[in-house]
Amino acid sequence: MGDLIIIMGPAGVGKSTISAALSEAHGWPMIEADDYHPIENKEKMASGKPLTDEDRVTWIDELINAINRHEEPRVILACSALTPYVQGRLDSETDRPCHWVLPTLSRTVLEERLRERKGHFMPVSQIDSQLAALTPPKNATEVSADQTVEAICDDILAVLGEHTDQ
Repeated sequence: MGDLIIIMGPAGVGKSTISAALSEAHGWPMIEADDYHPIENKEKMASGKPLTDEDRVTWIDELINAINRHEEPRVILACSALTPYVQGRLDSETDRPCHWVLPTLSRTVLEERLRERKGHFMPVSQIDSQLAALTPPKNATEVSADQTVEAICDDILAVLGEHTDQ
């Protein structure tokens, strides 16, 4: 089994955009963690209440099952993975070594991005609780998300020891 690249961080940092770009450029399957949240979780977040690890149990169970069904050599996961609970479950229960990538942005830019976002369940009011909950793994690689998506992907590929064709 291959590896799992987890693009993690708070809402608005670009997890889905970065993951989709890597997936498209390299043919690696992408999993969008938000697609696995039960409606109760989405409703709770939309109402401005942060999730607890107890709220995340069913979501992470489903997510791990989805990851483990993939047979491809590399899978990309767009996932907040804010807490050690989620990170520990992904590390110990997926059949792949995890590479943690944390794109970073200022709170101001995160807020701007969330204000511009249409049709997503995560309100701007959740930024502070997401940043407070964010506990990156010690082996996470930070990349500046204040650059082009192509440059972010190049930074990630360099960390993975991959060559860029662009």
